[in-house]
Amino acid sequence: QVRFVESGGALVQPGGSLRLSCATSGSIFAFFAMAWYRQAPGKERELVASITNGGVTDYTDAVKGRFTISRDNAKNTVYLQMNNLKPEDTAVYYCNAYRSVGDYRKRLPLDYWGQGTQVTVPS
Repeated sequence: QVRFVESGGALVQPGGSLRLSCATSGSIFAFFAMAWYRQAPGKERELVASITNGGVTDYTDAVKGRFTISRDNAKNTVYLQMNNLKPEDTAVYYCNAYRSVGDYRKRLPLDYWGQGTQVTVPS
């Protein structure tokens, strides 16, 4: 079973930057795409960004122009560079994968979730 280990979260002031990392236990190339999700207190988990094996990226409108998702297939790691952070970015961030193009189109991630990494941007 694949395992996701997220890291890099921290408390950062508004306007600051962070880079999150997600190390996987297996080859991320086995999945059609990788993704970052986040869950803020009292809210449902939401998709933040995704990247396919071919490098096609997609972002939720709230982070476009500020966040960048990338992947290093050799290291089986996915990154999320977050710039110009805002208080509304405060959440636990998780990574996940889409096993197939069909799951990607439906935005249906794997059932397994890691422990996530906390990002806090005070207001």
